[in-house]
Amino acid sequence: MPIPIKITAGSVSLTAELDDTALAGTVAAKLPIETTPNEWGDEFYFGIPVRSNLDKTATKKVKVGDIGFWPPGNAMAIFFGPTPMSSGADPVPASAVCLIGRITGDATLLKQARGARTIRIEKM
Repeated sequence: MPIPIKITAGSVSLTAELDDTALAGTVAAKLPIETTPNEWGDEFYFGIPVRSNLDKTATKKVKVGDIGFWPPGNAMAIFFGPTPMSSGADPVPASAVCLIGRITGDATLLKQARGARTIRIEKM
């Protein structure tokens, strides 16, 4: 069963859900997480206290609103538009990410949070 979460970046708050996978469950167990996000195009990414290799969900094909785990940086990645590697409207991660969830609202609202000093991920 998906785990409902809330993402707050700057003044923007969105609902999301983490999938019913082992890795997503590990991430959920570490919530809440509050940190300073990095930006890469229309992607926020930030280190989290989770270690994992790529799993069966690993992909370089993500969509706006997807939430991934990027093993090389032990980081959560939240995609809300094109990244520097994109050739169209879809985001493209720097390398494969494990899909762990998705934003259930309008992910493009995160564009208003660019430059946010903090991002908080918490269970609802």
